[in-house]
Amino acid sequence: MTTVNEPAPKMTLIKDGIAAQLHDIDPEETSEWLASFDAMLEAGGSQRARYLMLRMLDRAKQQHIALPALTTTDYINTIPTESEPFFPGDEAIERRYRRFIRWNAAMLVHRAQRPGIGVGGHISTYASSATLYEVGFNHFWRGKDHPGGGDQVFFQGHASPGMYARAFLEGRLSENDLDGFRQEKSHPGGGIPSYPHPRLMPDFWEFPTVSMGLGPMNAIQQARVNRFLHHRGIKDTSDQHVWAFLGDGELDEVESRGLIHIAAIDGLDNLTYVINCNLQRLDGPVRGNGKIVQELEAFFRGAGWNVIKVIWGREWDRLLEKDKDGALVHLMNTTADGDFQTYRANDGAYIREHFFGRDPRTKQMVTDLSDEDIWRLRRGGHDYRKVYAAYNAATQHTGQPTVILVKTIKGFGLGPSFQGRNATHQMKKMTSQNLHEFRDSLQLPIPDSQLEDVYRPPYFHPGQDSEEIQYMLDRRKRLGGFVPERRVAAKPLVLPGDKVYDVLKKGSGKQEIATTMAFVRLVRDLFKDPEIGNRVVPIIPDEARTFGMDSFFPTQKIYNPSGQLYTAVDAQLMLAYRESEQGMILHEGIDEAGSVATLTAVSTAYATHGEPMIPMYIFYSMFGFQRTGDGMWAIGDQMGRGFVLGATAGRTTLTGEGLQHGDGHSHLLAATQPHFVSYDPAYGYEIAHIVKDGLRRMYGGSEEFPHGENIMYYITLYNEPYQQPKQPDDLDVDGLLKGIYKLSPAAETEGKARAQLLASGVGVRWALEAQQLLAQDWGVAADVWSVTSWTELSRDAERVERARLLDPAAEVGVPYISKVLAETEGPVIATSDWQRAIQNLIAPWVPGDFVALGADGFGFSDTRAAARRHFLIDGPSMVVATLSALERRGQYRAGAAAEAAEKYELHDVRAGRSGSTGGDS
Repeated sequence: MTTVNEPAPKMTLIKDGIAAQLHDIDPEETSEWLASFDAMLEAGGSQRARYLMLRMLDRAKQQHIALPALTTTDYINTIPTESEPFFPGDEAIERRYRRFIRWNAAMLVHRAQRPGIGVGGHISTYASSATLYEVGFNHFWRGKDHPGGGDQVFFQGHASPGMYARAFLEGRLSENDLDGFRQEKSHPGGGIPSYPHPRLMPDFWEFPTVSMGLGPMNAIQQARVNRFLHHRGIKDTSDQHVWAFLGDGELDEVESRGLIHIAAIDGLDNLTYVINCNLQRLDGPVRGNGKIVQELEAFFRGAGWNVIKVIWGREWDRLLEKDKDGALVHLMNTTADGDFQTYRANDGAYIREHFFGRDPRTKQMVTDLSDEDIWRLRRGGHDYRKVYAAYNAATQHTGQPTVILVKTIKGFGLGPSFQGRNATHQMKKMTSQNLHEFRDSLQLPIPDSQLEDVYRPPYFHPGQDSEEIQYMLDRRKRLGGFVPERRVAAKPLVLPGDKVYDVLKKGSGKQEIATTMAFVRLVRDLFKDPEIGNRVVPIIPDEARTFGMDSFFPTQKIYNPSGQLYTAVDAQLMLAYRESEQGMILHEGIDEAGSVATLTAVSTAYATHGEPMIPMYIFYSMFGFQRTGDGMWAIGDQMGRGFVLGATAGRTTLTGEGLQHGDGHSHLLAATQPHFVSYDPAYGYEIAHIVKDGLRRMYGGSEEFPHGENIMYYITLYNEPYQQPKQPDDLDVDGLLKGIYKLSPAAETEGKARAQLLASGVGVRWALEAQQLLAQDWGVAADVWSVTSWTELSRDAERVERARLLDPAAEVGVPYISKVLAETEGPVIATSDWQRAIQNLIAPWVPGDFVALGADGFGFSDTRAAARRHFLIDGPSMVVATLSALERRGQYRAGAAAEAAEKYELHDVRAGRSGSTGGDS
């Protein structure tokens, strides 16, 4: 024994690769425990020792002893048979109409391959997951009429035929609808989309999921935003649950796993992932040499999730009960996924020989089973009771998100031509033999005569009054209505009056501020509005201080469901970092992809919750559409609403940061997304009108859009400080919102050559500089136009062109850009801090000569003025471009442009003077 005066010896223990210094206060007792363990091992063997150790770990967990968790468990079901709850439904009835759905889902895709159509589709994904969905539909997923508000289900995209097939039995879709699968424009009466697309089927689908990786991220942030709305007092979401159905192959996408720590940190027990582990990607095995279920278990368990595995169906229970020495479990643990896939593509005899036959003990275990009995040993994902037990456990678990890893067979029940085959994902047509075999396996009363036309086998419906349909409808009624369903019931918001925008309209006087600061000032005032202030949600990926938004920290506070459990290092400062359970700011860390997932949930709260929220997602503009364009596109599909702010915008305005930060093309990328209304304002008063109009369009309601428009606003903001002018008394607000207005007419025009200078954002000041140089050095009278949106001008013109193409004889009007420049004189010279492709968006509709300057190529680190001179987009460059265009028109003397180039030293970047010094953030 260690005496009182002797220090206790230390033993370095290695646990899960982590060393911990622990004091052994009683070495003699420790020796006794170790000797006891050795004796037990010798007497009972390794299997007994393993069992007792696992029981000890389980007991330690129950007693709250801090020990590292196991990262993987045996390749068996997490929930023991004796712990499975009573199944509350009529399994026989549910099995019958599950077969109806299986048939109709396959026929929907098969019929879409009829001659003259051939639009593709996927049969095998739903075949593997029908049980997973039907347990949810019948027993767990609450509809929107449920008192708790209903659940939110992210359906796996390729399983959409199953959801359509169920909706057909429910009476929500007709046979004609099903026959319009993937023929949304050409099918008589309209068709239905390939995958979950809310924009294309706005009363049905709620969440777009088929872009692999977005569904997992969006589901996490949906659950998090549900909690945010609850803590903010916007809506009670405490009884709402988020379910996300994913494929094991999809989990290879970085986005699929990249946010799981957020769910664990926030303790999102309102979230359940169901991962359909059919072991196959589109082309072949997910982990042919490994075990994807075990890999995912370790990954999620290590991240802090509750993990439930559903591997084997009830037919395996008796075999596992007989497995006293662990031989069967050992085979399960060591068999590679590639082999498991091959087993299910063969037959029972093959499984007997190649699985059970690998160990004489397991071979003996199945001697009383026929080959057919062995073939009927199901995987857990096809067993209703096993899946029910897992879902039930997930909904009762608290403190952690849950992931259910369910093993299935891709193409299950479709026959040997489909089941488990590497090509099954691409297979979409059945032969006559396939149809007959499939019908027989499902025991459907469809006569052979109805299968003679191989391209038009019938859909099956037992009749609205049948026992199966009445049972199905009753289950949905009890659970609160149909799922999926999307509703828009939010009322328009009472928007602020003009006073909130006055501070920006007054300008900044002698103070120099960037447009980013002007916008932040507006947001601060919007917070104070009694009607919408509590609905404004800043979303920031760890750059609040760069954007001057740290002033929000002590007042609006940063949302954290745990509050602030520490003393901030700057607690004594006025702008202290404050976290709160009621915080308004969603501060996302260095995580643009996760921020866009948050934006998705907040921007669609008007539909998912009936509560319009006003997200304001602000970020380094270079890391917006370029990095997260796919997520932005999905927001358009989900019909989000809100403001996206590309701060530190422009190729040369943040040029001190260099190549990776110099954004010269985000407006070009935004132009490809039809739901984004994009603006590049130069001044604070322009921002005021743009934001006011955006609030009106998205949240105010109108006769045409009573619930608001399904659009997003993209506004670029700059970090270059300059004096913000007062709003002109004669401001053309209509032109500003349409994309262009005359900012500064030429002072004296009589007898002078004329030109029109167009610019946006910080480029407006270069145009004003060029206007002055042209007048004083060359006697040219130029008007300056502020182009607030090149994109909106282009889209307006394209709408006119389309109308003209559809009806060449009709009077369809004139593009706005053509109209406003029609009466002007001289060439049109355009510049901005963007690639010239942005300015060239309007080129086809500009009357007369048009020259676009732009910041093409990669950015670099230097001063703003030097970078602008390098790209030839500054004031002097506009002068030379103007004179050159006038010379070509014969309206100015030859050689003037060359003189100007020499005068302003266009070849010397050190001669640049346009813009303030610097270029940092």
